[in-house]
Amino acid sequence: MGPLTAGSVGDRRPTAPDGVPEAGAGRGHHRSVAQPHVDAEGPIAEAEAAAAHSSTAQQPLGPLGSPLDRRSPFLIGLSAALGVAVVIAVAQLVTGAADVLILIGVALFVALGLEPVVSWLARRGLRRGTAVALVCVGFIAVLGGFLALAVPPMIEQAATLLQQTPRYLQLLQDRSSTVGQLDARFGLQQHLQQTLADNSSAVINGVLGVGLAILGWLGDTLVVVVLTVYFLATLPAMRRAAYRLAPASRRPRAILIGDAICVRFGGYVLGNVVMSVIAGAATFVWLLVLGVPFALSLAVLVALLDLVPVVGAVIGGAVTTLVALTVSWPVALATAGFFVVYKLLEDYLLMPKIMGRTVDVPAVLTVVAVLIGGALLGVIGAVVAIPVAAAVLLVVQEIVYPRLDRS
Repeated sequence: MGPLTAGSVGDRRPTAPDGVPEAGAGRGHHRSVAQPHVDAEGPIAEAEAAAAHSSTAQQPLGPLGSPLDRRSPFLIGLSAALGVAVVIAVAQLVTGAADVLILIGVALFVALGLEPVVSWLARRGLRRGTAVALVCVGFIAVLGGFLALAVPPMIEQAATLLQQTPRYLQLLQDRSSTVGQLDARFGLQQHLQQTLADNSSAVINGVLGVGLAILGWLGDTLVVVVLTVYFLATLPAMRRAAYRLAPASRRPRAILIGDAICVRFGGYVLGNVVMSVIAGAATFVWLLVLGVPFALSLAVLVALLDLVPVVGAVIGGAVTTLVALTVSWPVALATAGFFVVYKLLEDYLLMPKIMGRTVDVPAVLTVVAVLIGGALLGVIGAVVAIPVAAAVLLVVQEIVYPRLDRS
């Protein structure tokens, strides 16, 4: 075997007219790495020669090699050690970056919720970037219009509430009023004054904490919005990359199950938003008819709380009923009855019509999922609990049960 030179074997690839090897198929030692090439590379030069022969235009980096012997004791021990190291590293990563991961999860959740609209526009012939831009502009327009219509009346009602605070305090002392009778029976005013006196510093710190929390919430919201736009724009590429991780033999079924999970997430998000809007509108009309004060503010509160499954509507109804109590006992009882009836209609009429079978989760599993999600991640966990439970249920039905039946 003759001496190996950069132009003979170790760097065997097409050359330009000036004799400089070109980048592309058939290259062994790349001209941009560890130059100059020398003859004393020994076995590496032989490997470069083999690399030059294996590199083609179709496979510039060469074909895949033969798989390693997985039954080798060394590989078994190495795999076990690497597995333990990976689990520890992932656990530390999740613990240290929990807040960031939650924001990423929320952004992905919102992106999957908006994806049906983007896909609908893309099927109509629009480019995906244009469809994403239209969805984002439409969302901003709807949100801006809502804020323009709702914020001024809400500020006015909040100012009115502050002005009427002395009157409500007088009602606590008036034994002939409903609120005064409740105060006489349960000592509401005394408990409130005692709490404020004992925890005045805590109240001040709490107010400052609320201000800092609002600033943090605004920053987190901006991060979620930016990530949501990126996820929407790159979702096809993310989908392809995720499915490439599945083995070729299992890839078709992984695509079917993965797309079904995405459809459940998207259907739940859109359906939940629609039902929350209906809940807020119905509450607003009801409070206007009965003359309950702060109708718009309470309706917005009910709509936001209705996004939280199971417990959100109950909390919103309880708060609204307490405000209706300032009008009269009959109005408060009628308001409580309204929320009971509406909750039944929402569960048995609106949800089947709007969501259909997109999110088909048994009632018991829904309650358990919401409780567990709320305990782990608070409000965010309660909101995403139902679609996550639907995804887990789908995997169990399509993968776990058939395998157990065949075993």
